[in-house]
Amino acid sequence: MKYSPNNKFSPKVLLIVLSILCIGLITVSAIFPGATKPFQFITGIVVVPMQKGITTAGNSINDFFSRFQNIHDLEDENEELKERIDALQLENHTLSQDQKELKRLRKLYQLDKKYSDYDKVAASIISSGSNNWFHTFVIDKGEKDGIEINMNVIAGSGLVGIVTDVGKNHAKVRAIIDDSSNVAAMFSRTSDFCIVVGNQKQMENGYINVININKDAKIKDGDELVTSPTSSKFLPGITIGYVKDIEIESSNLEKTAKLEPVVDFQHLREVFVIKKVKETPDDFE
Repeated sequence: MKYSPNNKFSPKVLLIVLSILCIGLITVSAIFPGATKPFQFITGIVVVPMQKGITTAGNSINDFFSRFQNIHDLEDENEELKERIDALQLENHTLSQDQKELKRLRKLYQLDKKYSDYDKVAASIISSGSNNWFHTFVIDKGEKDGIEINMNVIAGSGLVGIVTDVGKNHAKVRAIIDDSSNVAAMFSRTSDFCIVVGNQKQMENGYINVININKDAKIKDGDELVTSPTSSKFLPGITIGYVKDIEIESSNLEKTAKLEPVVDFQHLREVFVIKKVKETPDDFE
């Protein structure tokens, strides 16, 4: 049979047929409700599960993209938290440094008040000896600031050392812990004399030696040592440290002790130079 264009339904005819069919189904459904049950059954078996599957798949896809978005948000939040932590660590480090500097400056202020009778100049340390202890060091003040050889240097709570060399803009200081240092000292409580001997090796254990103590001296652990009025180079009454482990020498002629300096010789930063040179002759500094 040959195909003829006349055998083809026009769109208008198809629309009319479908409309009549829909109206008919609506009418039948209204008059005979039971007649549509087979269609409802088919819908329940086929369409509803399909709809549930589509809904489940849609929810799964939505959950996937939600988790992906949450991960992205968490990564952004984590990066932000890292930046905040870095900022807080930097701020904490700065505050810690400020507190340390404030503590040093307070000690210098208290030291300035303690020895207010002396004219002093503040100086910063610009270089030090070869080890971790400031047994010798250079300060940023010199001749132009009125610094002279044999001027006393203080910091912390007392005596640091003495100026040994001076340039126009700098000066060298030898600390009391240096191996070549000997300081004529006195027990502030009993007025007994002695000598403080520097020793860098022993300072690693936190002390230096005290010798030439009279065997009859009524001294005890914890007594304060100050610079002696008999010293030729050190001004009298400057705190040096406190003694411990007092012993009588094997010769039974004198006592010895260990001295814990009042200055932290590992963390010196700033010092005061007392602008006065003592000129009383003596065999010791």
